[in-house]
Amino acid sequence: MSHWPVGIYKTNYSSDEAIFHTKFVKSWVILFLVFLIVLPLIANDYILYVSNLIGISIIGAIGMNILTGFTGLISLGHAAFIGIGAYTSAILSTKLGVPFFIALPAAGLISAISGMIIGIPSLRVKGLYLLIATLAFQIIFEYFLFHSTPLTGGPQGIGIKSATLFGISFSSEGSFFYLNLVMVVLSLLFAKNLFRTNIGRSFIAIRDRDIAAEIVGINVFKTKLIAFGLSSFYAGITGSLWAYHVNSISPEHFPLWLSIRYIAMIIIGGLGSIIGSVFGAIFVIVIPEILSVFASFVDINPGILSSLQQMVFGILIIVFLIVEPDGLAELWKRIKEYWKLWPYSY
Repeated sequence: MSHWPVGIYKTNYSSDEAIFHTKFVKSWVILFLVFLIVLPLIANDYILYVSNLIGISIIGAIGMNILTGFTGLISLGHAAFIGIGAYTSAILSTKLGVPFFIALPAAGLISAISGMIIGIPSLRVKGLYLLIATLAFQIIFEYFLFHSTPLTGGPQGIGIKSATLFGISFSSEGSFFYLNLVMVVLSLLFAKNLFRTNIGRSFIAIRDRDIAAEIVGINVFKTKLIAFGLSSFYAGITGSLWAYHVNSISPEHFPLWLSIRYIAMIIIGGLGSIIGSVFGAIFVIVIPEILSVFASFVDINPGILSSLQQMVFGILIIVFLIVEPDGLAELWKRIKEYWKLWPYSY
């Protein structure tokens, strides 16, 4: 009598550590990537514009999730680190003539250094106290942008040319989509593998119980600084891509509301989940666009629309905290588990 396998059996270490465990999952991932590659050829500029916003936001949401979701450190300074990345690229590009392939990683590094400096107090303070410390940095950063006109352009901001790499200009929505796609894939792969390393597991240990983590030999201060650095690096890359996408940045692009928006992304998507960062970014970007389309049909005042968007975000955060604290990632997990057993749900 023959026996059919009814589960996933791992016989070596490499198969146990694989990101995609079955051929079925790998096939769907490949098909989805093919769809994304073809998308710029069939979609209009508006769809590509929204897609680019989603891609940029995914990178920023991953950075926020590394710090808050996986390490348990709450920050309201994420917008400031995104702004540091954006202004670093803009200044290097416009004032020093630095090419894109250098300005992009430089933006991430400068933001990472800034994040690690701000993260120094994290050994002494946590919770609401750390939240206030990062809020103070956000306020100082906004003040600096407005009053350092020779460097930042003040309220007028800085204009920046489109990214160029190996003679290829990424000025159109379609061409920028491919650049954005590469950065998103690299960001996802790095983050996914990060939490299979000692550093990534140390983040989770500190989030769950920092005193116990220190007792078992984890350097809590060093690990927290690394978390701040990696989170800020992602934020810097996000800001740099944003600057090259919109070609003009100003202090109004990086308010406190932007930090709250990224917190909403990881709460709605799922704290401590890489796929949750993706779901949260998609959800938070698409909802305002849907509201905008709805407003165009019912003739809603732009001021009321803005307030309506903020109200919707607040309601969604409350709903997800009450109904499903683990966010869309947990719902996705339940859907997958249901179809694995369907139609024999027992």
